[in-house]
Parts: sequence; C-alpha cells; structure tokens
Amino acid sequence: MEVRGLGMLITGGSRGLGAALGRTLARRGGRVALVARGARDLEAVVDEIRAAGGEAHGIAADVGNKNDVYPIAGAAAALVGPIDLLIHNASSLGPTPLPFLLDTACEDFEKVLATNLVGPFRLSKAIAGSMALRGRGLVVHITSDAGVVPYAHWGAYGVSKAALDQLGRIWAEELGDAGVRFLTIDPGEMDTAMHAAAMPDAERSALTRPEDAAARIAEILASAETIENGSRIDAFAWRPAA
Repeated sequence: MEVRGLGMLITGGSRGLGAALGRTLARRGGRVALVARGARDLEAVVDEIRAAGGEAHGIAADVGNKNDVYPIAGAAAALVGPIDLLIHNASSLGPTPLPFLLDTACEDFEKVLATNLVGPFRLSKAIAGSMALRGRGLVVHITSDAGVVPYAHWGAYGVSKAALDQLGRIWAEELGDAGVRFLTIDPGEMDTAMHAAAMPDAERSALTRPEDAAARIAEILASAETIENGSRIDAFAWRPAA
C-alpha cells in the first residue's frame, strides 16, 4: 500500500504507538486524522507533525462512546478525505494494578470491551462500508500477545484482544471480495505509559520504542497487498515475501 496522499484515521493518537504512527505515516505523505480523548496531548502531537511538514488533524473524542463514533468518522472524512487506512490502536487496560478476573468489576470489564472491541467494531461499521463501495481500503487492528497467551491479571484486556483478532478475520471473510482488507498486528511489548501502568517494575530498556514499532508497521503496510487478508502478524517476526 502506498500511503502517500491517502486519508487515514488512527485512534489512540495522542501518545505511545498511535502518536508514533501518526508521525511516521505523515512523514511518508499520509493525510492523518488522529483521535484521542485528551485534547491537549492530541494537539501537541498534531502541532509536532505539522511543524515537520506533515498533514495532521486532531479529533478529540472517545471511541468507546457510541455517540462519538459517527461524528469521528464524519469529521475524519471532512478533514482528510475518504478514509483508505483505518488503524484501531486505542486501548484500555481497565483499573490498575491489574486484578484477577474474580476481582474485576463487571462495569470495568464492560468499559475495557467498549474501548478495545466494541469501539473498533462500531468505527469499522461507520467506515468500511464506504471502503467497500470504492473497492479499496485497509483496516488494521493493533493487538497483543495477551490475546493469545492467558496471562493472569490481564483478563479483561486479553479477552478484548482475542475477540479483536477474531473480529478482523471475520471482517476479512465478509468484505474481502469487496476489496477491503483487514490485518491484525502485534507490535510486542513497548515502552509506553500503558505498559508502565500495567507493569511498573518492568525494565524499560528491554522494551521496544513506539517509534521503532511504528516504523516496522509502516513496512508491513507497504507490503499489505501481498499478505493474506485477515492475517494476524507479529510485527518483528514478519518478513516480506521474497
């Protein structure tokens, strides 16, 4: 996929991997709309991208709030044109320290699913239809090994990511013939505020920088047409087809 000139929407864009993806893809010529709840942090990322010569726009909204989803989709299209690349990056851990499932409040479990699973479902519904009408588009789900490995304490987050992986596969099965592609990408453990909240004693130097993960994801996007629709990809284990 050639990102230059494409309209793209990235959720969770005010920090961590979302902000790094915004910077990376804008440098490559993408027209970037970033979504996040925190308007101040979001504005700082947008200003940084623009200062470097890229095109970026901020949309202060919550993907976990169903009333925000269609306004997000409409604002993004108005700002950057038809969305040809949608990256579901926004995620919530729920309360920290991370509890056992038996100690997880049902309301907290629901909130994690609202951001990590139901929000991406709603936003894809709002955008993927127009992709199908145009016969092109790529939707990327950012996932985690917690969706594959049953880590204690990571219950709500892990369940949400496991379901997100399957959601991508089903979308690909249903919309692949219409030209819409879905990839699920695991960037590995990164040095982010969310990781620090989950594992405050982790050795930060052993973690991947979000900028490095974003660069790797950009490489994967460049080869997206060669990857089987619906694939789940370990970002740093992936190699382009020969």
